Amino acid sequence: MDPQRVTRKLAAIFHADVQGYSRLIGEDEVTTLRTVASHLEVMRTLVGQHDGRAIGSRGDSLLVEFPSVVEAVQCSVEMQQELKVRDAALPVDRRVEFRIGINLGEVVVEGDEIYGDGVNVTVRLESIAEAGGICISEMVYDQVRNRLALHYEDLGEQTLKNIERPIRAWWVRLEESTSLKSKVQSPKPRRVGTAHLSRPALVITGLLIVGGIATLLYPSLSPLSPQDSALRTQAPPALPLPDKPSIVVLPFTNMSGDPEQEYFSDGMTEDLITKLSKLSRLFVIARNSSFTYKGKAVKVQEVSREMGVRYVLEGSVRKAENQVRITAQLVDALRDAHLWAESYDRELQDIFAVQDEITQQVVTALEVEVMEAELARVRRTPTHNLTAYDYFLRGGKYYVLLTKEAHEQARPMFEQAVALDPQYAEAYMMLGGSYWVEWLYQWSEGPQAMERAFALTQKALSLNDSLAQAHTQLGFIYLWRDRQYERAIAEGEQGLVLDPNCGTCYAMLGHILTYAGRPQEAVSLIEKGMRLDPCCTEFNAVFLAEAYLCLERYAEVIAAAKRSLIISPDGLGAHLMLAASYSALGQEEQARAEAAEVLRINPKFSLELFRQTNPLKDRTLLERIIAATRKAGLR
Repeated sequence: MDPQRVTRKLAAIFHADVQGYSRLIGEDEVTTLRTVASHLEVMRTLVGQHDGRAIGSRGDSLLVEFPSVVEAVQCSVEMQQELKVRDAALPVDRRVEFRIGINLGEVVVEGDEIYGDGVNVTVRLESIAEAGGICISEMVYDQVRNRLALHYEDLGEQTLKNIERPIRAWWVRLEESTSLKSKVQSPKPRRVGTAHLSRPALVITGLLIVGGIATLLYPSLSPLSPQDSALRTQAPPALPLPDKPSIVVLPFTNMSGDPEQEYFSDGMTEDLITKLSKLSRLFVIARNSSFTYKGKAVKVQEVSREMGVRYVLEGSVRKAENQVRITAQLVDALRDAHLWAESYDRELQDIFAVQDEITQQVVTALEVEVMEAELARVRRTPTHNLTAYDYFLRGGKYYVLLTKEAHEQARPMFEQAVALDPQYAEAYMMLGGSYWVEWLYQWSEGPQAMERAFALTQKALSLNDSLAQAHTQLGFIYLWRDRQYERAIAEGEQGLVLDPNCGTCYAMLGHILTYAGRPQEAVSLIEKGMRLDPCCTEFNAVFLAEAYLCLERYAEVIAAAKRSLIISPDGLGAHLMLAASYSALGQEEQARAEAAEVLRINPKFSLELFRQTNPLKDRTLLERIIAATRKAGLR
């Protein structure tokens, strides 16, 4: 094996072979070989239909690499169903029944071949599958259980031959499942909007969708989980490349064998995105979009086209007690060339140093010049207390769920982090963000949550003034708490100075400018944010609709507001803007229908309370909006 040609990558791996092949050959070699060849031909055809790549076929076995675990499992089910039909015409003792194993793991690539632990585990899983059955690893099960309506049987941890650690495995029970093609399911879109809210008082949010702000406050901690990846809209094919090196960091795979460690590998990815995002001479795709690929063995060329970038960084994390192994590789998707790959076996306390090393390797490989001030921000260690860092990551896992119950779990994690390290600025920022979300969703009465958010955000910035997200958060608080427009704008602009790739910061500053009376500038900023976060444009669309409404460009308001409703069907602000826009255009029937939606979501909606709480600087414009919504039937 030529070490110069060896690369590593993550892949969905499929292995199949025939149960009792030696017996079948011994009894009737010619017939067996003919049947096996026929079955393998069917299997290869299905592999092609599911974009798989057959690595090789040796006698009765077939090794395949798939672009995703969903494709691998779907293909395997269709195979077994088709082969069962073909075997039905044969005597029971002459049937050629394949066993299939599927795994998601790291593989070593040499030419057209793949090797390594990922392949070895797959082969061993196949060996414990039933004849005509499918056995999958825990990592595969986690990705398909909510996507494919199949029946799964937990086998518990299995000790597999020549595999160092036990592997938890699952059988796919085909006899209890109907045709897969009619049962493939997509996760239901999460309603990120006022449907979560508990009281009618939430009209204080004015024109905006509350959930839209909450989801976008933190580009590194958004609510797009693996189960939400179906929400990713298709970006236009072959988006134009930016005029500087462009990159997306794919979610690093948790190789720890423990799903509970998922938060750690996600945190590693988020930290790398944050570090690279601070470099003004790079174009870095936001975390929201990159995490839509979580759990998928995707082709880097597809990622490149969908995200409109040239380079892809991917890797894996294995954490065990006080040790961590991190692998990373940088790929030029346009040339299909690996620019750099490395493995790091370190003590856990070196985790931040490894992040810095990977960042430096990317910068070096892409030949990017980095300004000293940016370099200092990138290399800053957030905390020297690893226990505090662990609490911070665990808190983020709950924070992104955006429910009252989840935040009740997240907040003590952040509180514990700052108790362990009173200088941990990021933990103060997230704790403040939790109170800010509480105020947005009105989970408690009175102004206490807003005041706590204000104090904690200021505390975070007093410890580390380079936190772009904290500046953005403070800008929102200045807008909604005090209507201090200039201070809100200044904070938003500072956020972009500190993180020039922050799609969220662009959108948030656009929102602030809209309310401060500068909607034309807002449109440009929000569109820049959408380009940096191409899979989450629906979240940003509500901010675009706000700007268009203030520009009285009603047709564009309608298009943007409807787009936002894809993600948040019960978005009060979007329906309110639609009612006002249809009314202004004289489309009375549509206006009344949208007004009815507003009242369905909030039966106690009040235009007077809307007037009192809305921070729009141009009060004359606000009165025109109110008049249009009153004409639509709201009071």
